[in-house]
Order: sequence, then C-alpha cells, then structure tokens
Amino acid sequence: MATTMLIYLAVFLITLLVMGKMLGHYLARLIEGDLPHWVTQTEHVIWRCCGFKPAGKAIQPMSWYHYMLALLIFNLMGAILLFVILLNQGYLPLNPQFAPNMNWDLALNTTISFITNTNWQAYSGETAVSYLSQMTGLAVQNFLSATTGIAVAFVLIRALTQSSCTSLGNAWVDIGRITLYVLLPLSIVWSLLFVSQGVIQNFHPAVLSQGLDGQQQWLPMGPVASQEAIKLLGTNGGGYFAANSAHPYENPTSLSNFLQILAIFLIPTALCFAFGRLSGTQRQGHTLLWSMTLIFIVAVTVITWAEWQGNPEFIFAGADSSLNMEGKETRFGIIGSAIFVAVTTAASCGAVNAMHDSLTALGGMVPMWLMQTGEVVFGGVGSGFYGMILYVLLAVFIAGLMVGRAPEYLGKKIGVAEMKWVAVAILISPTVILLGTTLALFTDVGREAILNPGPHGFSEMLYAFTSAANNNGSAFAGLNASSPFYNLLLGFSMLIGRFGVMLPVLAIAGSLAVKKRQPESLATLSTTSPLFILLLILTVLMIGALTFVPALALGPIAEHLQLFWAK
Repeated sequence: MATTMLIYLAVFLITLLVMGKMLGHYLARLIEGDLPHWVTQTEHVIWRCCGFKPAGKAIQPMSWYHYMLALLIFNLMGAILLFVILLNQGYLPLNPQFAPNMNWDLALNTTISFITNTNWQAYSGETAVSYLSQMTGLAVQNFLSATTGIAVAFVLIRALTQSSCTSLGNAWVDIGRITLYVLLPLSIVWSLLFVSQGVIQNFHPAVLSQGLDGQQQWLPMGPVASQEAIKLLGTNGGGYFAANSAHPYENPTSLSNFLQILAIFLIPTALCFAFGRLSGTQRQGHTLLWSMTLIFIVAVTVITWAEWQGNPEFIFAGADSSLNMEGKETRFGIIGSAIFVAVTTAASCGAVNAMHDSLTALGGMVPMWLMQTGEVVFGGVGSGFYGMILYVLLAVFIAGLMVGRAPEYLGKKIGVAEMKWVAVAILISPTVILLGTTLALFTDVGREAILNPGPHGFSEMLYAFTSAANNNGSAFAGLNASSPFYNLLLGFSMLIGRFGVMLPVLAIAGSLAVKKRQPESLATLSTTSPLFILLLILTVLMIGALTFVPALALGPIAEHLQLFWAK
C-alpha cells in the first residue's frame, strides 16, 4: 500500500510541477501584459466598444480601491443575473426534466455559493437545475468567480514585484484576459480529455434503462464534460450530479480521476511559478511550493493511514478486514480517494469522489483542518496564492520580532498598516466558522438538522461552516442544510469568507505597491532558505492549531477516542 501510494503521489506531483512551470511562464507574461502586437490591437477594439480609453499600449490603470470596486460591481451584476435565472428556470427553455423554479432562499444560497467560488449545493443537480441554468448560470459563474480570484492574485504579484508603482492594472482587462486566454482554452482541452474517458456531453433528456437486476431506472443526461472541466480548473467543485465526482458520468475511470486532481492544483501551482519569475528569482516561488507540497504530502499520508487502519468495529462484527471502504468507489480505492480528499480540501474546490461523512474520525479531521488553515496548501485559483502570502508576511513579521529588526519582504518594508490588514484577513474565516457553528448549536432549528448524535453530529456542523467560510463547498452530508435557516446563514458565511479576505488583500497590495524595493543587504532575512520554509510551515500549523484545536477536540478527536475505547 505504501509503495503504491508513493508511486501515485510522485507521478502526480512531477506531472503537476512540470505542467505548472510551463503555465506559470505564460501567466507571468500575462501579468506583465507582454502579449503579441496583434492581440493587443484586437483587444483595443474590444475595449473601445466597451467604453475604455487605451493609454498608449495599455488600458487606463486603476488604484487598488477602484480595482476592488470594479470586482464588487462585476460580482454583484453576475449574482443578480444568476438569481433571476434560478428563480425562473421553470419557464425557460432547455429544461427537459422540467426542473421547477427554485425557492428564493435556495436560489439566494446557490447564487452566493457560485459567485464566491464555493459551489455549496443544497440541491440535487440532476433534478433541481435545468440545462440552461447549468450552462448560462452556474458554469458561467464557475468561470467568473475563478477569474476574480486569479485577478486578485495578479494584483498582489504586481504590488510585490514592482518598485513604487501606483498602478495595479485594470480589473476589466485582467478579467477578460484571464477568461479568454487562460480558463477558456484549458477548459476546452480538459473537456475533450474527459469526453475521451466517457464523461457525457449531450442535451438529451433522461434515458429509461433496464438494469441487470431487471429493474428500470432513469439515467440522467446533460452537458456534463464542459461543466466538469471548469468546475475543477477553477477550483469551483459544484457537481453536475449530486454524487459529484463519485458519479461514473462525471468521473468514470482512474485516468479521469488523475486528470481531475491535476486540474484542481494546476493553476495554483502555476501562480507560484509566475510569482517566482516576476520576483527576480524562482526560489521565491519554490519556497511557496515547498511549503505547500510538504504539508500536502503529510495530509495525504495521514488520511491514507487512517482509512487503511479503518474501523475496529468491522472486526468485531465478523469482517475479515478493518479497511474503511465505506463511501468510496471501488474503481478508485483508498489511495485514489485519499489523495482526492486531500487535494479538494487543500484547494478551495469541494469536488468529491468519496463520501467525506464516511471517512474515519482522523481521516475526516485532516480535510477539515486543511480548510481551517485558510486553504493555503495550493489552495483555490488565486485565493490559495494570496492566502499563503498572508502567512508569508506574518512569518516575516514574527522573524523580525525574533531578531529585533524591521520586517521586509522582497525589499519592501512590512509596516503596522500591512500587519493590521493581515490580521483581519487571517481572523475572518475562524471568526465566521466558530460563531456560525455556535449560533446553529444554540438554536432549535440548527440542532434539528443534525442527523447523527454525538461528536460526529458536531463534526458535520463544524465541517459545514468550515466549508462555507473557506469557500470550499464540500460537506460531511449528515446535516439537513436545505432550510431557510441554513441557506441564509451559510450564504452569509460564504460572502464574508470570500470578500472579507479579498478586500484586505487588495488593501495590502495597494499599500505595498507604492513602496520602493530596497536592495538586499547582509542583514536581510532570507525568504528562500530551508529555515524560512520551516518557519512558514510552522506559522500555518500554529494558526490552525491554536484556533481550532478546542473545536476539533469536541468533534473528530472525541469520536476517535470513543472508537479507541470501544476497541
């Protein structure tokens, strides 16, 4: 088992780093605006039609404040359009299964979920959403929410790597270029790869089929492959089917499973390489990648070990093995499922190929903790990068306090204003998670949704708010969250978790952008050394540990101890 896992993990990481480096060089050119002349000339025609005034070779630049305002308006307009589509899908075409109009609270929750890159689904996709809603509503927001996260990462990279600049780019240009030149081409390639593996792509109504047992059943159809590609490349995670990537029409083979986890980590990896290239030394990007990769390997190892040890109750019940295959697809097995679990919760994806609610206590605690750290282990597209940079700034600040000198990163002084914004951004998610869980536990309607008693029921609720506040979207599932109470509370958690972190990051970028990069001296703290990598990892671990250990002790840790005592 250990050998198989190591081989699988090695092949995955090598493929990821090779492809990520190639894409990273391309993203670096895109961040700088280094595009062929014919592309910029074509763009200028588009910008003029949209009312933008070209300034030389570039579009009029924006300050961080105007960039933030543009992103908020952009997402608000997308939210209004999606909300209207979901409320009226029963009257609209491309609805062969006659999906009804969504209730307002479910439509609002779904709208917030998709514009925040969360894709929390309190509905069953194959029965509750029409083809038109899937394509023009949900899939479009999969593109645009991913674009928003990448655009913020672009802004932060420019602020860190350029010396004393007041321009952080133009939001509308970045949105257009990221969508047209990055996400769309990659999605076309991945869609074709998925179709080659058997993922369906059609507009047929559900097909009536007779199974091997003689019973008839309806087989759902629809444009799945096209939505599956951007669901993963944009770390969105919302499945076309309720079973998500465990469904054979979404993820039919071991190769498609490999392509899915590769797609989730590809752009986050490429952003690290792009950052290293623009910072002047690739070692800056390598530092981030080393920190992320080491944490990820440990997480995969713990999940695999926990599921392989399984449940001792199986032995007491007469089984010949304690392996925990409950909730897993046999075509993926424990290793394929464990790696997918770690990937989807390390990134803000939320796609699942196994039932997280069926994981062992410790196996379920690891993905929960990966989300609680802010999903900075590769993380979501854009959000993972700028989340890790927040921890880098915090680690630099801590190191500065230890040696008694002013902290700086890439030659830019880290002052009081930046650290205040860092503290706000890092504390937003834990505050929303813990307060949301507490509120749900202290209300009758909140407690009534728990379907399992004891520590596991608490874990289900804690996981739900962890997933919402960190814009992941996966669930433990044993929580009846499709009610007005949870639709509104979780929707609020998603909004604060997304924009409550994004806005401080843009403020930090605006503050750092105007500072001049100072040359390195003998007293400059190295942010590319193994010692700094260790410090960065410890900073991530300590923030997560100090914040959530009490809550985890009431949930998965208590559940594991109960199982141990029973044994």
